[in-house]
Amino acid sequence: MKAIISVPVTLAMVYRSWSHKSLTPAGIVAAVLTAVAHAVHPWNLPFALLILFFLAGTQVTKVKHDVKAQLTMQASGNAGGEGARTHIQVFANSAVASILSLLHAYQLRQRQQGILGMEDCYSWPGDLLVVGIIANYAAVAADTFSSELGILSKTKPRLITSFNLRQVPPGTNGGVTAWGLVAGLLGAFIVSIHTTLLVPFCAAESRNGWSFISRAQFTLALTLWGGLGSLLDSFLGGWFQQSVVDTRTGRIVEGEGGRKVLVSKAGSSSMHHKKRADIKSGILHGEGKNSVPKQAVGEKEVEEDLDKRMGVMDRYDASKKWRTPSFGDEQPSRVVESGSIGVLDNNEVNFLMAFTMSVGAMAVAGWAWGVPMSSILS
Repeated sequence: MKAIISVPVTLAMVYRSWSHKSLTPAGIVAAVLTAVAHAVHPWNLPFALLILFFLAGTQVTKVKHDVKAQLTMQASGNAGGEGARTHIQVFANSAVASILSLLHAYQLRQRQQGILGMEDCYSWPGDLLVVGIIANYAAVAADTFSSELGILSKTKPRLITSFNLRQVPPGTNGGVTAWGLVAGLLGAFIVSIHTTLLVPFCAAESRNGWSFISRAQFTLALTLWGGLGSLLDSFLGGWFQQSVVDTRTGRIVEGEGGRKVLVSKAGSSSMHHKKRADIKSGILHGEGKNSVPKQAVGEKEVEEDLDKRMGVMDRYDASKKWRTPSFGDEQPSRVVESGSIGVLDNNEVNFLMAFTMSVGAMAVAGWAWGVPMSSILS
């Protein structure tokens, strides 16, 4: 990618992210590093796919944003919906493609120096690294479209990891709908069709050229592969990422920046309130170490004193993110809906999915074309 194009586009992306607050400051730094890793590639393909994913993902996030914000909620108590993306979220979607892009750029420069022989176009069969780059963006685009548009389905999602495909609240990890699957294929198709326009395929009349049929097959295969990536993300999320439901509203609670949502342990709510009641009784009756000077003590003063003593508060306040998830009764305010294993957060699931789909696509293409996987390192 020529610097005369990549530099202004990167600066425009940074300004847009900053002005729209779509990325955190660290997220902007991560995006610039990612853009550089893609822009050093001689072809336009990697950088163009990165920008395409950024713009398309931003647009689908905006679709009925107000409606989606009411379907889930933030762990802080605010309305749901995608906030500013962090550097971890940026790398989760693009780190694999960045590494593959750098590796392929190195291979192309080696060939241009005559070490491996000159090659100006993408021959049939082609380099596996190119397949991995495209597969990465086809999969993450499918996942983004599926998540952002599938949640708007008029039918309740079904948990793909349950034996009876039980219904779950919108936004549940592992929850799928027919509309979500179609949206995922749409996202993968957008990436795949742009790939067909951007890859410098060798002409059909050349010895290793791509015919119209082979290009169409390539586009279809990548579209279906991207759709499978969306399904894989649902399985991984349904198994390994906890989905937490707020018992008062029935809505899924989203962790800030894709992080895990904390859930109180069984029995902690009742123990907390018993201890609080004991301390409160001591304050009011002047007993033991919990006593206070005998003077008129109002309810507000007592509650504030309890908050300081216990480090938590019962009354809901969205600005107090350190409070326990209990609201005055003996039932937990948050329960786990799916992903009971709970060893991964959303960013780790996304990275694992992108890595699996990229490596898997290269393995399948290598098998179909008779190209060894070892070629990605030579």
